[in-house]
Amino acid sequence: MHDKEAGDAVVNGARLAYEVVGEGELLVLVHAGIADMRMWAPQVGPFSEYRRVVRYDMRGFGKSPMVAGPFSHHEDLCGLLDSLGVGRASFVGCSMGGKTVIDFALENPGRVEALVLLGAPVGGFDPDTEPPKEWEEMVAADEIGDLEHLSELEVQVWVDGPHREPDVVDPAVRDLVHEMNLIALRNEASGLGDERPLEPPAVGRLDEIQAPTLVIVGDLDHPEILAAADLLTREVPRAEKAIMHGTAHLPNIERPEEFNTLVIEFLERSR
Repeated sequence: MHDKEAGDAVVNGARLAYEVVGEGELLVLVHAGIADMRMWAPQVGPFSEYRRVVRYDMRGFGKSPMVAGPFSHHEDLCGLLDSLGVGRASFVGCSMGGKTVIDFALENPGRVEALVLLGAPVGGFDPDTEPPKEWEEMVAADEIGDLEHLSELEVQVWVDGPHREPDVVDPAVRDLVHEMNLIALRNEASGLGDERPLEPPAVGRLDEIQAPTLVIVGDLDHPEILAAADLLTREVPRAEKAIMHGTAHLPNIERPEEFNTLVIEFLERSR
């Protein structure tokens, strides 16, 4: 295993926890909105054999506290790279992290070597799909501040997905996401921070992304995520799509070997 550097970077008034492992060209891992950088544990070892891997906690997640004031996650990502003295990199973003790297790529096209978008929504894209069956229960839990129950419901929505019962998913995966998501929910409940969306949003601008792009989606994910994957594959000029069967929103944790192979082969091919 390579030497590991870990620390905090002060970025746009927030303190972001990060970790760097490996040597060579930079690969930045950006976590989902129900997670923190721990979701990439199955990737760090294999990826750092090929690249210098950076993972971090976005503000309001993991060990990066939320602070008052306006912000955007893609500007934080830019600030983190600046603080690490990094110009160009490749990026793997999951879910909200995927949305973040899409926005980053639109604002900083010269800094992107390649993109891997895992279960990524697209800013401004609102497909006409039904809300999850847990929706009303989630709203009720949120209103009374029962964040433990809300986190369990969100694990059902995203980790189990709409087509599986909780007992068929690895309990260790569910427990980790419940724990990571609870931190995010508590930070959200603090009322701090004012997230500003990219204007104009990504949905009408995907043809501007010139970097080679791999769109990965679990076939058991939600309809709106599958629709976003189709949109990205269609609209991003150099996009290709891979479907991971038998997984929902976090294929990298459920089937790490398959996911790691897909990403490593894509990055080698896109050089």
